[in-house]
Amino acid sequence: MPYRILLFFMVGFAPALAAQMETQEVRIPGTDVQFTMVDLPGGSYAMGDGGKTITVSPFAISRHEVTHDTYRIFQERDNDSPVAANTNWDVDAVSRPSPPYLDFTYGMGTRGGYPQVNTTQQAALRFCAWLYDKTGRFFRLPTEAEWEYACLAGEEPDPADLQDMAWLYENGEETYHPVGEKQPNAWGLYDMLGNVSEWTLDEYYEDYAERLNDDPDPWMRPDGKHSRTVRGGSYDTYTEEAGCRTREKSSPRWQARDPQIPKSKWWNVDSPFLGFRLVSPDKQPTEAEVQAFFAEAIVD
Repeated sequence: MPYRILLFFMVGFAPALAAQMETQEVRIPGTDVQFTMVDLPGGSYAMGDGGKTITVSPFAISRHEVTHDTYRIFQERDNDSPVAANTNWDVDAVSRPSPPYLDFTYGMGTRGGYPQVNTTQQAALRFCAWLYDKTGRFFRLPTEAEWEYACLAGEEPDPADLQDMAWLYENGEETYHPVGEKQPNAWGLYDMLGNVSEWTLDEYYEDYAERLNDDPDPWMRPDGKHSRTVRGGSYDTYTEEAGCRTREKSSPRWQARDPQIPKSKWWNVDSPFLGFRLVSPDKQPTEAEVQAFFAEAIVD
């Protein structure tokens, strides 16, 4: 534990420190698909422009944004396998995304390491619930506090380094790219800035900082379908606007062209700039706590 605390409060991390973080490979049972989780220490930091001191518990976060290759195991029944950590799990009983009625990537790429995009927050959380049944490990979206903590890795990135770390408007060619092509941050996390923006768990509030108290692990629980906080910026974000403390509000406009009534709980028609990343707390919840979490977090 002393090592973990020292690592967080060091100033000016060198990229070489990324290799010191412990990682875990997670393989989806019954498939060859796997992804990497990076263990982060718990600690305190000054969150947001107001500098409110926030404490987060230790957690693991996925090294990359969730890729289409990974998501399609959940999306399409024929790609899934009856093998799962949950012995009572029924592969045929899973509620899965409806078939897309058009190319929601708009030709920008799917297989081969591209991020999963145009996914609603509800769909991302349902993927997490499926992943829990498959692996026996609890995954969810990061809170705003966890996401910012992971992005900073000790300090705000130097704007002069952003072109090397992120696909942004000036270098992104108006499209997302396969994950992991740019340099990682000091904790070995790729594409925290740029490429595609990322969902967080939190309800969006303009006065977020004023609502915070001294409780650790803050989460602004959802009060309705919209709006949620989105972090990280995308290939369509100007470099001058990019940063670990930049916040964005999700919008119903991202589903405006969806002809379905009610709107799809799975797909956003107009958010090819938006993906998501996974978090898994160091202290795993009980089965009852997991089910209670998804019942509260998934708001249709």
